[in-house]
Amino acid sequence: MKIALIGYGKMGRAIERIARDRGHEIVAIVDMDTKDSIDSEAFRSADIAIEFTSPQSAVDNYMKLFAIGMPVVSGSTGWTARMEEVTAACEKAGGTFLWSSNFSVGVNLFFRLNKFLTRLMNPFPQYHPRMKEIHHIHKLDHPSGTAITLAEGLIAESIMMNGWSEDPVSAPDTLIIDHEREGEVPGTHIISWESEVDAITIEHRAKSREGFARGAVLAAEWAAGRKGVLTMDEMMNDLLKQNIEE
Repeated sequence: MKIALIGYGKMGRAIERIARDRGHEIVAIVDMDTKDSIDSEAFRSADIAIEFTSPQSAVDNYMKLFAIGMPVVSGSTGWTARMEEVTAACEKAGGTFLWSSNFSVGVNLFFRLNKFLTRLMNPFPQYHPRMKEIHHIHKLDHPSGTAITLAEGLIAESIMMNGWSEDPVSAPDTLIIDHEREGEVPGTHIISWESEVDAITIEHRAKSREGFARGAVLAAEWAAGRKGVLTMDEMMNDLLKQNIEE
């Protein structure tokens, strides 16, 4: 498969290495320090683009990709207030768009575990949830996109929680999300359910960017040839179904 990369930071470089290891060809790299562009012939020869940039540029990139009929897998965060606009543009163009706050297979299993645990906790109001996310000092936005996805999943399944906040003084039906920025931590997400007598905690701790990058390449492989606004849930359903059938 021919892949074009938009964004060539640490994630972009990790994606490039893993894509090549899996036998794919990187035909173009678009970044402020590269000569390639979305309008280049090399870029247009790609089967799919993988996009990891900033909230300021992500949506503009999507619109350009939809306009040229280029399928896109994106892990950019901080822009999702415009999700309805992006979804409408993709559908109007007959394009392919797969976005996730986190492509790690482990994290996506964690998403499912989080929802399942929340359903189990519903009959026990003495337990109250709280979340903490820890990332490297270069990550300025908070909470992380992964934390928001976790929070939305928990709230959707909970009969007690109606929203989330970073304000430690919030209503009892609000999920509190704490954040820390330290060193070069790739990403840790912790959900605790505490009562007066005990606590139940689930945690996902990334050891490196490898899992995120590998998942993004897997997503590109899965999305290629499909149409519409796709989700990691759909991809995980396929992967889980394949493993069960095998």
